Amino acid sequence: MSFLPAGSYREGDSILHKMDPFCKLLCTLLFLTAVILSDTFPGYLLGAAGLLAVTMVSRLGLRTALSGVKRMWLFFCLILLMNTAFFETEQTWWEWWIFRFSADGLIQGLQVVLRVAMAMVLGNLLLSASSPLELVGAMESLMYPLKFVGVPIRDVAMILGVAIQFIPAFSEEAETIRKAQTARGARFESRKLSEKAGSVVPLVVPIFLAAFRRADELAMAMEARGYRRTKGKIRKRRRHLSPADGIGLLLCVLFCAAEVLL
Repeated sequence: MSFLPAGSYREGDSILHKMDPFCKLLCTLLFLTAVILSDTFPGYLLGAAGLLAVTMVSRLGLRTALSGVKRMWLFFCLILLMNTAFFETEQTWWEWWIFRFSADGLIQGLQVVLRVAMAMVLGNLLLSASSPLELVGAMESLMYPLKFVGVPIRDVAMILGVAIQFIPAFSEEAETIRKAQTARGARFESRKLSEKAGSVVPLVVPIFLAAFRRADELAMAMEARGYRRTKGKIRKRRRHLSPADGIGLLLCVLFCAAEVLL
């Protein structure tokens, strides 16, 4: 199978693929809430077990679920270092100037890293098992109560859907630019932090230019196809929830309750 960027939709016939989009999005939010509320070691183990179970049910594989997490290792190290060095506590390992290295800071940093990593895995599973139109319709359904306070939910859902679809496009664009810069002598794999940081700078401008170019092309394409802001609905009529949808929601509620109790 050809390589697909992180966040790309992958067709399948698993239980997760067949779930109602609105139910799928609601389960994701409940799972994400449980991950954020978790602050104990048993809670993190339960969260990891839950993510593994969802990955197995989705039949997407660990490679798809973990896509993009490995590339964030430098960001995770930075979060861990900042929490370890700047966390306010009375018991410190070593103090110098504004730095206060402590065990409490290290634990706090590990918790933040685990939460971000699990949220990324959860997002990968949702995007990989849901088509763009399904996500847009689910988001519009979720935001429907905001319609009564004047929020243009149709336009907001469309903007969010387009933004989600730009994620894999930018990932693929960045990979293409990186290969081109490598061919010109850039050293992205260098172990020296100064060389690695210097090689990233040439990526910034091309990626921004590519983003503006894609946004301009999308705007012209939508205008050429007659897209206009209207008060109508873009979502399709949702089907009735199946037993699998109800069981999924119930399991997510129980999982969230278990994370709070642990």
